[in-house]
Amino acid sequence: MLTLTPQRYQAIKTNDVTQDGRFYYGVKSTGIFCRPSCHSRLPKQAHLVLFATATDALQAGFRPCKRCRPTGNAVSIADWTVEINQIMINQYQTKLDLETLAQLAHGSPFYLHHVYQQQTGQTPMAYLKQVRLAQAKKLLQTTTLPISTIATQCGFQSAAYFSTVFKQVYQQSPRVFRQKNSRT
Repeated sequence: MLTLTPQRYQAIKTNDVTQDGRFYYGVKSTGIFCRPSCHSRLPKQAHLVLFATATDALQAGFRPCKRCRPTGNAVSIADWTVEINQIMINQYQTKLDLETLAQLAHGSPFYLHHVYQQQTGQTPMAYLKQVRLAQAKKLLQTTTLPISTIATQCGFQSAAYFSTVFKQVYQQSPRVFRQKNSRT
């Protein structure tokens, strides 16, 4: 791995094509690596790890960016779908709409939605809701946190919306579910 110098960070920040091939950067929060010239959203410095070669990035477990194709090859749709799932699993707590998800996965919102639905039979936002509900269910069973706190921690806009969605899926309110299934 290489050191993130101010010059290298500036190259990433300005999408400096002259630095392509000199180093590659991986984003720990997404598991994706890019060329310095990639026009994807600028990652936080704390999430960056630098590599001398694309092979080093691959060996470290990073996936090539669909946008800049640092290996020169296109990423398979199946691999991209797995990566999209991983982003949602890792970032379910944040405000994650289709536009943000597409930026993190290095694709366009329309194409991401189309490919994801084709590969999985559901929309990315439906899967995200499943991830959030599964985490909420776990917290309801294992903690005494207030339902409003669980809703917020799981990425729901409000406790009321969380309760509505939870009841639609599990046919009972979060409070009733907790009473019946609490392990605390």
